[in-house]
Amino acid sequence: MVFSAKTNGAEEWKAIISAISTLVEEATFEATVEGISFRGMDPSHVALIDINWPNSAFEKYNCDSDIKFGVRIDEFSKLIKRSDKSNSIEINISDDNMLLVTIGKNKKYKMRLIESSASDTPLPKIDYDAKISLTASALDKILGDVQVVSDYLTITSNESSATFSGKGDSGEVDIALETGQDEIQELSVKQESTGTYSLEYLNPIIKAVGGSVEAVTCEYSSAKPLRVEFKVSNLGQIHFYLAPRVES
Repeated sequence: MVFSAKTNGAEEWKAIISAISTLVEEATFEATVEGISFRGMDPSHVALIDINWPNSAFEKYNCDSDIKFGVRIDEFSKLIKRSDKSNSIEINISDDNMLLVTIGKNKKYKMRLIESSASDTPLPKIDYDAKISLTASALDKILGDVQVVSDYLTITSNESSATFSGKGDSGEVDIALETGQDEIQELSVKQESTGTYSLEYLNPIIKAVGGSVEAVTCEYSSAKPLRVEFKVSNLGQIHFYLAPRVES
């Protein structure tokens, strides 16, 4: 078995590991000829993350047969954090089933792999009614503004505007954005839609990945899961799905 994947810098790995760490403690990556992927759900099945990292995004990539390798995310994260932004990172799997992580030219770590626990989690198949693309910084700020009064974000959109709101015991907030404003890069709405989602899950993922992306695309329909897409430079796509809050 031949497997090695090398990136020019460390930011891609940092973004991926930060994203995964918001949901799970252990991760099973799958490597094929096409690239590396990961899909996993949080223990309560409220949120799902799906990552596709194509071979073209790596400086060097070699994988002659499909493999799965499991890691403890906090341990892997500690290793990756020892890299500077400009350090290349190369991962291989040794003959004795250890993950070899080479940072820069001279730092070599060996990390014990864990039993892979991947189950085939299907992606939700949904036709979305609303699509909003925002700058990552704008969305991060909106979530922070709403979290002052609420644990939940409600998104309401029509053809010309999107409103982000929240209410809690201490009060309520409304943030309205109209098409044409700098923060909104795209707004397309087939029919007026409203969805409410937990900030406990949404905030960490935006903070984890937002710094690596220019724009974040949110798609949703009334009472359906929210789908958030991050396009990370030098990386394929990170998709995040979040179940809606069901009013009891």
